[in-house]
Amino acid sequence: MNDFSNSVSTGFNSFMGFLPTLLGAIALLVVAWVLAVLVRKAAQKGLKAAGFGRLLTKWGLTNSDEQANSTIDSIGKVLYYLVWLIFLPGILGMLGLNAISTPITNMLNSVLTFLPKLFAAAVILAIGIFVGRFVKNLVYNLLITVNIDKWISKMTSSDAATQEAAPSQNQKMTIAKVLANVVYIIILVPVITVALETLQIRSIAEPIIMVLNQVLAAIPNIIVAVILIGVGVILAKFVGDLITGLLQGTGINKLNRYLTTPGKVSSSMDLANVIGQVIQAVLIVFFVVEALNVLNLEVLNTIGQAVIAYLPLVISALLILGIGIIGGTILGNFISQTTGSRMSGNIVKYILIVMSVFMGLDQLKFATSIVNFAFLLILGGLSVAFAISFGIGGREFAKRQLERLETKMEKEEKTK
Repeated sequence: MNDFSNSVSTGFNSFMGFLPTLLGAIALLVVAWVLAVLVRKAAQKGLKAAGFGRLLTKWGLTNSDEQANSTIDSIGKVLYYLVWLIFLPGILGMLGLNAISTPITNMLNSVLTFLPKLFAAAVILAIGIFVGRFVKNLVYNLLITVNIDKWISKMTSSDAATQEAAPSQNQKMTIAKVLANVVYIIILVPVITVALETLQIRSIAEPIIMVLNQVLAAIPNIIVAVILIGVGVILAKFVGDLITGLLQGTGINKLNRYLTTPGKVSSSMDLANVIGQVIQAVLIVFFVVEALNVLNLEVLNTIGQAVIAYLPLVISALLILGIGIIGGTILGNFISQTTGSRMSGNIVKYILIVMSVFMGLDQLKFATSIVNFAFLLILGGLSVAFAISFGIGGREFAKRQLERLETKMEKEEKTK
């Protein structure tokens, strides 16, 4: 009986000793609940009264007032649970649950230590975005003032009617917008780099910073490459138009009459313009390849070198094809007009054109063995077809011609 009384007495004494701590934990729990509710309601009503919902809709973060109010309510709930999270380690510590409270305390300390860095990174990013947008709008308005789209259109296009029908200001993406966005990106890249460095999260920041540094290092080369391509396009158009005008002055378009089959409508092909466009395209290719070399990318450099090495073959193949078409047409028309047989002229014309096509393919190193075999096969097939058709279909004609020749030879012998 004494043992039971001692146990009860010991338990009661322990409970009475723990009671102040328990009451303190309950009181702290009530304070945490009251403070969390007050913070939640104050945040929700304060943000709504300050018009924060309209700002969310204006910034494009929400689509309607209802959604904005729901977002504000969610912010209030987040603050509500944050208050509980702050008080929770103290409550658990008072109850002697240190194994649970210690990790939460460490987590809160880490979060509180990280918050200033996060705030500084957010401020840096916000300032960078503000400055970037300001400079972007400034550049865009300057480019619109000087009407850069119109000047670029004049330098790259000769169709004035198209320019008037579709002015640059009405296009979805103009040169001014593109350049303004490029400036905006150039400003944002270093700002993002600084913001990430402020966070000091190496596992995330270091790879991103490395990529951004590579982008920053490549931006000058990209600008030089774009300028080089722009200058190349302008210069190529100028040279192409100059050569077109010079060739038109020489009367090269008069060759069109030789390219037309007698009895048909004359060709309207502008040879001078075609030659000018080809020269313009070649010059643009040279500038594009040089721009790729400026980027210092091994893959692009290899592609550029391959294009430059292959370009002479393309030019020579085009020359061969052009000479074959022009020469074949001229020679075919001449034979047709001389002999009076259009079929003979067409045969000669298409034989020369086919030969020029195969020579051009051979010059391009395009499956050389297959091209040569196909050419020999076609030539042999035509020869066999001609021999068979003449030997079978023209046998009577050949017999009469031989009889005439024999009769003529006999007459000449008798006259002797």
